[in-house]
Amino acid sequence: MFKVGEVDVKGLKQFDNLLGALGEKPAREVINRALNRTGDMARTKVVRELSKQTGLPQKTIRKAVKVDRSSWQDLEYRLTASGGNVSLKYFKARETLRGVTANVRGKRELFEGSFIKGGSFDRGRVVAQGLNGHVFQRIGGRTELEKLKSGVFIPIEMVEGATAKAFDDVVSNVLPRRLDHEINRLIKA
Repeated sequence: MFKVGEVDVKGLKQFDNLLGALGEKPAREVINRALNRTGDMARTKVVRELSKQTGLPQKTIRKAVKVDRSSWQDLEYRLTASGGNVSLKYFKARETLRGVTANVRGKRELFEGSFIKGGSFDRGRVVAQGLNGHVFQRIGGRTELEKLKSGVFIPIEMVEGATAKAFDDVVSNVLPRRLDHEINRLIKA
């Protein structure tokens, strides 16, 4: 039985005899091509769903999700994610009179009393040097600031909810078709 990460793909038992008949090297080539194509399709779906689930732009998600493609020696396709508690800056943060709003987990949320820029609203706000567009809140005096975070951890979000379901669906639906396609391609060649 093939196992892709934590997804058991049923219906692949039918390919055992065909792969055995092809021989060791051609069978590994077929499996490698099928895994890489399926994995790439799964990555695309994961990035889209993770973007919807977290509220982060797809560009940010693509930077956080890394791929280790399958090879003939190592028949395993891995998606790994990095990223801790993501800063509010990456959630399309906008400053208002009441505080900063950010699009966390798909809905706009107000963080009252927080700020991105410095200066008075009367004379025009300016980007404060050294703050790099991050969202801050005062925790004491004038210079005692705390950077606000979203509570979103990309690696945790990747294995939960709609994102995990999207990955499972792509792998269980596409991998058998890709194996069939690659085997037929090799037999007809």
